[in-house]
Amino acid sequence: HKLGTFPFRGFVVQGSNGEFPFLTSSERLEVVSRVRQAMPKNRLLLAGSGCESTQATVEMTVSMAQVGADAAMVVTPCYYRGRMSSAALIHHYTKVADFSPIPVVLYSVPANTGLDLPVDAVVTLSQHPNIVGMKDSGGDVTRIGLIVHKTRKQDFQVLAGSAGFLMASYALGAVGGVCALANVLGAQVCQLERLCCTGQWEEAQKLQHRLIEPNAAVTRRFGIPGLKKIMDWFGYYGGPCRAPLQELSPAEEEALRMDFTSNGWL
Repeated sequence: HKLGTFPFRGFVVQGSNGEFPFLTSSERLEVVSRVRQAMPKNRLLLAGSGCESTQATVEMTVSMAQVGADAAMVVTPCYYRGRMSSAALIHHYTKVADFSPIPVVLYSVPANTGLDLPVDAVVTLSQHPNIVGMKDSGGDVTRIGLIVHKTRKQDFQVLAGSAGFLMASYALGAVGGVCALANVLGAQVCQLERLCCTGQWEEAQKLQHRLIEPNAAVTRRFGIPGLKKIMDWFGYYGGPCRAPLQELSPAEEEALRMDFTSNGWL
């Protein structure tokens, strides 16, 4: 409920920070259903519905729509990443989008999957009427700029996948972001968006600089255990991790705290 007070456009459930690989199918659906009930009615709910097989992803996407998701965010299948060619990924996403009752958002997160959704595949998929955009968490802003450029004739939105390169993404034509850091610094992430969208680049740059370390801490550096710990510290509910994820060590907790205090957030 507390997160509902920020001017977010919506919420992503079962993204990289939702521990979805550790949940059963029924748990994944229950989480989305509960978030739908708890959140303000006028916000969008994006649900991560990606599975390894195309068939399972289609079924999960249909189910996510039934429990209240407004759109499905579909991560690249990656277990057989050596065979995940552009052709394979285009086929996968096309099938999912064909059968999905809700719009589909492509999701590339190479830090977790070891796989970048190829630009040529994104360009082809952007032409599908039910594929409305992409979340790119790779952090390569030249790639983000190229995707914006090559999909400009389509009704296709490019979203930055992390707060560390949010300003750079806006500067290159991205229209939003899905940021783990917004779980704790929601007001600041929204402020950065406002500064970019109103052309206050100098102020935006100052704020962006102060968000880079805390963002890295809750993503690359300490991951989900770090994000959950900092949520507890900020008065949200982070809670325990699901095994095999382990809690942070005391030394890691200290380093996490430093990344926030040295930038003036704690």
